Amino acid sequence: MPAAARSRCSPAGLPAVTGTFRPPARTRGRADGPEPVTPAVLVWRAGHALIAAGFLTSIAHVWWCALTRRRGRFLRPAIAALVGEGVVVGLNGGDCPLGPLGDRMGDPVPLFELVLPARAAKQAVPVLGGVTATGIVLLAARTRAAV
Repeated sequence: MPAAARSRCSPAGLPAVTGTFRPPARTRGRADGPEPVTPAVLVWRAGHALIAAGFLTSIAHVWWCALTRRRGRFLRPAIAALVGEGVVVGLNGGDCPLGPLGDRMGDPVPLFELVLPARAAKQAVPVLGGVTATGIVLLAARTRAAV
């Protein structure tokens, strides 16, 4: 190996790592790493995730009914839950209404930031609101067209 190439390599002959390591946002600024998660926070996260899964399932059901032009017995409860959630989110300034409860439980990480990058997590609620509204409008338009 030429001497010029060796100077840019580690002793083992592998390319040297350049740049700096940037820890994830939730651990940045803490010398001791991420905070330990208590059992109460784990139970909180599981419950919050189940609620979120229920809303995601409701969105999927609305879209399925709109695209197939079929109505199931769960359509009205799904729409009612989604509209109710939309009203509560709107009254809460566009944020998940369970966020402050998670803060009081001691959860340092918002639910969507557990599975998405921070920037995408902040956009999740408005994007899902738009997807929901579009699905409901499509459902109403396709239902009227079929009548």
